[in-house]
Amino acid sequence: METLVSANDVLFVLLGAIMVLAMHAGFAFLELGTVRSKNQVNALVKIMVDFSVSTIAYFFIGYGIAYGVDFFSGAEVLAEKNGFGLVKFFFLLTFAAAIPAIVSGGIAERAKFNPQIAATFLVVGFVYPFFEGIAWNKHYGFQDWLLASFGANFHDFAGSVVVHAMGGWIALAAVILLGARSGRYSKEGKLHAYPPSNIPFLALGAWMLTVGWFGFNVMSAQAIQGISGLVAVNSLMALVGGTLAATLLGKNDPGFVHNGPLAGLVAVCAGSDVMHPLGALATGAVAGALFVWAFTATQNRLKIDDVLGVWPLHGLCGAWGGLAAGIFGLKAMGGLGGVAFMSQLIGTGLGVLIALAGGVIVYGGLKTISGIRMNQEDEFVGADLSIHKIPARSEE
Repeated sequence: METLVSANDVLFVLLGAIMVLAMHAGFAFLELGTVRSKNQVNALVKIMVDFSVSTIAYFFIGYGIAYGVDFFSGAEVLAEKNGFGLVKFFFLLTFAAAIPAIVSGGIAERAKFNPQIAATFLVVGFVYPFFEGIAWNKHYGFQDWLLASFGANFHDFAGSVVVHAMGGWIALAAVILLGARSGRYSKEGKLHAYPPSNIPFLALGAWMLTVGWFGFNVMSAQAIQGISGLVAVNSLMALVGGTLAATLLGKNDPGFVHNGPLAGLVAVCAGSDVMHPLGALATGAVAGALFVWAFTATQNRLKIDDVLGVWPLHGLCGAWGGLAAGIFGLKAMGGLGGVAFMSQLIGTGLGVLIALAGGVIVYGGLKTISGIRMNQEDEFVGADLSIHKIPARSEE
């Protein structure tokens, strides 16, 4: 039986798409406030162009891979059901475009502009929709196998794994292939601090992402009759848990404080529709603590120069969110049920594997063909000057 679609559904999904689109400004300002001032213009340009390239890649290739839908019919066909199919594409595009926005924060301050744009096209056009189709459109029988084997599909309501873990693990591959920024580590391996250039911009970016996330999570119902206050309150509790844990363990550091709510929100995406609010609070608190610990370990011990900490924030907290849905979504843990921990474990593992392999293939291939890192002179004066034509200056 065909599902009825109302104009209210179209408006509901459209508003969700607009809220998630606004989150891309949050990504931009978060990166803008974190990088050194000489690289701020490049950060802004990169986020804007990445989104535009993502739209082309997803419209012509990615959406078809994930859902078997193309947009080569006449306008009359596309306008059916008040254009619901089009606004659904718009909404899911904003998710897909979050992948390069996530990666951008990890590779900031030393990546070549044009190879990054090429990577964006390949990731959004091929890598991301491959797993998106498996998780959200039951491709290749993977979900059916999980259901038959463990009694439940892999559950990822709003993309802890499909979006965030994918972005974070792709970013990890890119960051390792790029290497650390010049001067970040001494010959003896000592870390040289590069403090955020603008705390107010960093905070503004975090707030824009936090507010937009309620569109990211709540509107993932994709129909107004599916809207749930549980998703909204679970998102609220997770961001609070993440903030408080990051504040406590991060000793009031503003970078940790403002990434704490994002860690909690990343983690709660998967199970926000099935958890009890107390489960969401615990999920967010674990994510906030995980971010502080992993970011510190990544920079200091592993010597991986992930500028915004996108692998700890999105990669690890996203994977934790996939597992947390299989814990706190259980009826025994106060959840609504319909989930299985083994399905969550295997589904999350598959997402991480595809993301890491895709990142190595895309960024490794581009590194071999054209190089992905700017020369040291351009890095010193401010990322890829040929792009923005604005005279750069060295740090004061």
